[in-house]
Amino acid sequence: MDSAKAEGFAESLVDLINKGALAVMISIGHQTGLFDRMAELKKFTSQSLADYSGLNERYVREWLKAMAAGKIIEWSSEPAEFYFPSEHAAFLTRKHGSDNMALYTQYIQVLASVEQSILSCFYQGGGVPYSAYERFHEVMAEDSRQTILAPLLDQILPLIPDLTQKLATGIEVMDIGCGRGKSMIKLAENFPNSRFMGIDLCAEPLESAREEVRRKNLTNIQFKQADLTAFRPAGKFELITAFDAVHDQARPDLVLRTVYESLNDEGHFLMQDIDGSEHLEKNLEHPFSPLLYTISTMHCMSVSLAQGGLGLGTLWGVEMANRMLREAGFTQIRENRLPHDPMNCYFIVRK
Repeated sequence: MDSAKAEGFAESLVDLINKGALAVMISIGHQTGLFDRMAELKKFTSQSLADYSGLNERYVREWLKAMAAGKIIEWSSEPAEFYFPSEHAAFLTRKHGSDNMALYTQYIQVLASVEQSILSCFYQGGGVPYSAYERFHEVMAEDSRQTILAPLLDQILPLIPDLTQKLATGIEVMDIGCGRGKSMIKLAENFPNSRFMGIDLCAEPLESAREEVRRKNLTNIQFKQADLTAFRPAGKFELITAFDAVHDQARPDLVLRTVYESLNDEGHFLMQDIDGSEHLEKNLEHPFSPLLYTISTMHCMSVSLAQGGLGLGTLWGVEMANRMLREAGFTQIRENRLPHDPMNCYFIVRK
């Protein structure tokens, strides 16, 4: 055994455990708004930060120590105060929009909430249903606000020529796996002449979506709970969208066939999905591959298997996505990557 290699690996494990712990602390900082408040104060003590944030000082103090030990913030003893570098704030605060990476640490807690159930699956097979994941839809909705809602009008819609004009004139639009319906609600607000439908398997996020629609008094949008494996919508659509929703379906192949049959001859299917490969060797240098394979094991693969599905997993790959799209009947497939979203590929698909 190479003792130097063994020692180096042991050190890397210590680093990994420390960073895993910091991820939990960063999630707390995001959820409490502490990072946003620190960015406003720049320099602070635990008491001044707690007072400014309306939080308990003892917990804020201990959290700040973890942040200082992890070099997320800086500490000086003379005077005794903490400092939040602007270079770090740029990636940890809501102010900076799509650069805020703190929100993604929330997925660690979401996945950890089903750890024992996933462990049972290792022995018994099967999967864990969506309903078992605490805060899943809440975190996904926040993720969508950052990666989809903010660039939706200016960056995503222009991927399809003349789409904005068609939406303004009035077309039929369906979103599959819509969750809390944030993208459809934004489009319904901006394009009152078009009609929108959101479809999702789960009841809880749809209730949230309907409540927002009632609050905003929107009349050109509706939501329906349905299993896309068997559901066949009435009529044809000019635009069908799927934002990070296809790979964890029970049967992505059947869902894509439904999309094909539901699209009119001039329509477009806009599918945002993970930009990775079905081949492990091509993902080894992917900056997010450890995270994506973990999410796959703990969520995407499992929720599909829980429905008796294929369990393709998060990294089903752009290769398989292209094959399934063609097998569904599509002949025109264009891949797009956007600067704000290094995690996903945007497929523009036509018959």
